[in-house]
Amino acid sequence: MKSDPDHDDYLRRWSEMYDHGNYGKGLAGHFLKRSHSWCERPFGPEVFFPRVLEVGAGTGMHLRYVRHRFDEYLMTDLNPPMLAKIRVDAHAGRVTTAQADATALQYPDRSFDRLIATHVLEHMPSPHLALREWARVLKPGGMLSLVLPCDPGMAWRIGRAVGSRGKFVRAGIDYDYWMAREHVNAINNLVAFVRYYFQDLHEQWMPLRVPSMDLNLFYIAHIRMQAGA
Repeated sequence: MKSDPDHDDYLRRWSEMYDHGNYGKGLAGHFLKRSHSWCERPFGPEVFFPRVLEVGAGTGMHLRYVRHRFDEYLMTDLNPPMLAKIRVDAHAGRVTTAQADATALQYPDRSFDRLIATHVLEHMPSPHLALREWARVLKPGGMLSLVLPCDPGMAWRIGRAVGSRGKFVRAGIDYDYWMAREHVNAINNLVAFVRYYFQDLHEQWMPLRVPSMDLNLFYIAHIRMQAGA
């Protein structure tokens, strides 16, 4: 039996080519970028969330698409190689970064007005507990925003096969192995958790908008926290 590949080496190489491999030229990169812009569509410059927490921020891609006003935006990720890629100079001290485990946040209850998790929940070994933890740090009336890939839906599998997979394989990364370890939750199960826990919920399936995991690439949810949540 083969030994496990080196996880630290994988993280280093993955972070080095993350933006190019996932968000570079081609349809896969185009639609991944659109997933972030679709998520932010409801929140224009007239909307104000004073304190925003982003979990699993990776290299900071999502911030480029945020249009609403804020006083403080905290980007967190568990992996230092990802955090090292984030550039926040343009935001005059209002954006900061920190290493944090998205399943065990070090922040007090009801301390943020919005929490953003794009392409994160599919990686969580216990996604139901992660959702409870994210709700814990949101104020009543706060907003939880999720973007999830429609994996293992048909459209997602096709897109992955003809899109980013080849770039990582050519770079010597065993893409299929690491995706099997990383994408541990199917979209239909994640949606079941979201619908069970939350009532004030706005859902979108993109890009075709019909509620089908096989015909779409992304599931987007915006959840308003209720008092006592």
